[in-house]
Amino acid sequence: MRKLVLAVLLLGALAPRAIGQALPELGDVSSASLPPQIERRIGEEAYRDIRAKDPKFLDDPELVQYVTELGQRLVAASGESKQAFEFFVLQDPTINAFAMPGGFVGVHTGLIMAAQSESEIASVLAHEIAHVTQHHIARMALQQSQASTASLAAFVLALLAARSNPDMAQAAMHSATAGALQLQLNYSRDFEREADRVGFQLLRDAGFDVQAMPAFFDRLQKSVRLQESTGAPAYLRTHPLTIERIADMQNRVQALSYRQTPDSIGFHLLRAKVRAEQGSPRDAVSLAEEQLREKRYASEAGARYGLAAALVRARELRRADKELAALRGMKIDHPMIDLLDARLKTALGQARAARDTLRAAWSRHQTYRPLAYAFVESLQALGAHKEALDELAAVLRGYPRDARLYGLQAKSFAATGRTMLQHRALAEQYYLAGSIPAAIEQLQLAQRSKDGDFYQMSVVEARLRELRQEQGERSKQGERSKRK
Repeated sequence: MRKLVLAVLLLGALAPRAIGQALPELGDVSSASLPPQIERRIGEEAYRDIRAKDPKFLDDPELVQYVTELGQRLVAASGESKQAFEFFVLQDPTINAFAMPGGFVGVHTGLIMAAQSESEIASVLAHEIAHVTQHHIARMALQQSQASTASLAAFVLALLAARSNPDMAQAAMHSATAGALQLQLNYSRDFEREADRVGFQLLRDAGFDVQAMPAFFDRLQKSVRLQESTGAPAYLRTHPLTIERIADMQNRVQALSYRQTPDSIGFHLLRAKVRAEQGSPRDAVSLAEEQLREKRYASEAGARYGLAAALVRARELRRADKELAALRGMKIDHPMIDLLDARLKTALGQARAARDTLRAAWSRHQTYRPLAYAFVESLQALGAHKEALDELAAVLRGYPRDARLYGLQAKSFAATGRTMLQHRALAEQYYLAGSIPAAIEQLQLAQRSKDGDFYQMSVVEARLRELRQEQGERSKQGERSKRK
């Protein structure tokens, strides 16, 4: 479904103006790509569709926060202040990451676990960010559009299908015209080299270990020879490497003075968290115990966190409390430790202690959204909905496109009998989650509520008009694409 949505949007955006345009030189980024607002809309549509329909979409605030912080550090180094980026994670064991138009970047959990350092994850993110800042997907779409709209549709379908099913992607490409087949399913070699160059610069400017880029890609390439029966890793299927490209990266590294970059504690905690959530609870505990016993870890704090997290999952709460106390004794201040501590206290029936832990942690880490979610939930669990709403209003001012915050807001509005505001908050949650029909339905329910004042009802009516207009535009684009 998401592939169809993106193809329809591209067709609607490009036809008939873009068809037949000449493709500018590779280096001419601005004139070779779609208008920024079209790129963003295409990306938003695809992202909402993935979020709403892909069972692999991972709603894990801590994991998303980590990838977002890492990505934004690279974006800051790019100087692309006008380009908004959204990073998300898919629960997928394959080693892959992908970029969509408009600044949307997806990462598989398999990539996070396969990386041996934080800089290796950053090197892949830098490469994907470069694809966005250089508008590669949109430029390929324009090039493809010179053939026909049918070729463009096949091309876009294949491009997104390649993320998780290369065989499906190849089948989609075979339905395209001969001219379309001359363009590779995956990013062209020129675009890949450009993403290497720009990504390498981002990695260096953001203060990461630049050796990580050729090291990680070389390890992936070697894994192909070791696993011929299972085929190449997914990342290599969508981003084909060559010996020449790896050699070029290595040459760039050698031209720079070496600068050691230690991994953050967040990197170790996050990998331990992902590992603790894999397999059965008992197996996760056994693995974590073995790592600590045999000292097979890069970070003792990460290993202890992983054991504590696995014990909480296995409901061995007293042992988890003991491990967490040992971790606290290491004097490490990180919000993931506070969150695990609060989860343990909640499981032990200590709701007020959990709230106090989260309140203190949130006061120290005001940009760490998972703490905001957990703190508000702890207030709601204690019936403190007025305080929860005050906190949500403050956080939403900084993050007005956070669907989870609107869901929490709707819960507290419902608990305090504010029906109109409850439906209005639910409308925003559904809209940001990718469902305009559900959002419109909630706004209609808000209109029928009897507890809103004139100003509030005016806001609801204005928002309803906006969403109906957007829904109508999408329907028109779909009809145009069917007639092509």
